[in-house]
Amino acid sequence: MTLKLVLLSVLLVWNLVILSVYGLDKHKAIQHKRRISEKSLLLQTIIFGGIGAFLGGRLFRHKINKWYFKFCWLSGIVIAVSYTHLRAHETTLHL
Repeated sequence: MTLKLVLLSVLLVWNLVILSVYGLDKHKAIQHKRRISEKSLLLQTIIFGGIGAFLGGRLFRHKINKWYFKFCWLSGIVIAVSYTHLRAHETTLHL
């Protein structure tokens, strides 16, 4: 298994986790239960979770009106795509 494939697999799994976290938080909001903190959601989004967070926000209609969530979704996507691209490019240069 190549490094590029491993990175993409980890990125996919992480973003599925983040998507699930957004769904869980929305469910807790509907049930009026204790929620996941916005800090936690934002941190998970920035750490390579922008794609899952964006999809979770749209799918569950969760946190879509807060500008700082939109900013973090975009930042998380840019960080994940940039890092993956750079790592994949780096591995092809050293072969």
